[in-house]
Amino acid sequence: MHQLQKHLLATSLALMGLASLATYSLVASAEPNSKAQKISTPKHRYSDAHLHIVDFFQEGEPLSKLITAMDKGKIDHAMISGIPLMKKWHEDEPKRPRYYAGDDAGMYWFSATDSYVAEAYRKLPKQDRERLHPFLCGFNPTDKNADKHLRQMLETYPDVWQGIGEVLTRHDDLTALTQDDTPRANNEAMYRVYRVAAEFKLPVLLHSNITSKRERNPLYVGEIEDALAAHPDVNFIWAHAGTSATLHRYQDKLDFLLPALSKLLAAHDNLYIDLSWAVLTPYLLDKNQEAADGWVALINKYPKRFMIGSDGLGSYDKIAANLDEYAPFLDALNKEAAQGVARDNFIALLPKKSVRKILASARQYTDSL
Repeated sequence: MHQLQKHLLATSLALMGLASLATYSLVASAEPNSKAQKISTPKHRYSDAHLHIVDFFQEGEPLSKLITAMDKGKIDHAMISGIPLMKKWHEDEPKRPRYYAGDDAGMYWFSATDSYVAEAYRKLPKQDRERLHPFLCGFNPTDKNADKHLRQMLETYPDVWQGIGEVLTRHDDLTALTQDDTPRANNEAMYRVYRVAAEFKLPVLLHSNITSKRERNPLYVGEIEDALAAHPDVNFIWAHAGTSATLHRYQDKLDFLLPALSKLLAAHDNLYIDLSWAVLTPYLLDKNQEAADGWVALINKYPKRFMIGSDGLGSYDKIAANLDEYAPFLDALNKEAAQGVARDNFIALLPKKSVRKILASARQYTDSL
């Protein structure tokens, strides 16, 4: 193992030691102060295609609790990742914030989140690991060294990683608080990340807002179009269909979203859509829990290109309820599309060959030269 890798591993284990004192306690969920939801028996079997096992303070509950929540919620599989940003508790703030928007203090990139995920995952029994699918996210998407971090983590934990993301590029207020350049889906640093994704057949979960808070047009759609066109051998999962809760607070509903998605799906076979968090309302279901005809038609047309997730942040008591909120919409789809969106489409995107085998093949090829 290279000296740098040894140093990274030692640092990660040290962090895990500290984490044992505090990390496994819950600090925040995706929306602070939200009430816990209770469900009886979920109507469908699910895959959670978007789940963070830590919050913006790198704290979260142990994965054993996630497995228990999955069992109760009929969740067969789950994508898991860290959070690539850490919220700063600023010297001038008298109270520790509970969420990234809790005060005006900044965010900074935090690569150790990947080590947290890997170490927590490796401690699980084999039957539990088979249901969880870790994604790498602990890199700065404006740094052309990001691909180096990915390669180091793939070498260090070759039996862990099955995807990349959630990569946070344009993300309204979160981006504004982040202490660095504005990240975007089509910069050179991200293109280097996509090349690693192509090499190891890893899907990329990408957060890239389609517009800003005040522009009523697809201002940034060209950035994801460029990425899709330049890397046809990479499967992109567009987080929240390019939306966010902050966009909706300012604009309510983006009328151009559905036409933009229709156009992109027709043009790019490597685009998949994550419908989690900000998409269920106001888009998929109206206030009467009636499914929107346009979205039903689009998903029935592309039944293998959509998936759902809880977008949980280090807490698992709400994930089953969050997923089952989609049941009225799933019931409006045809049977194939409903099963794909609820469970199968995410699983189908996972790599068929492990990182370890790809690395071994590459070494054999190099040795033969």
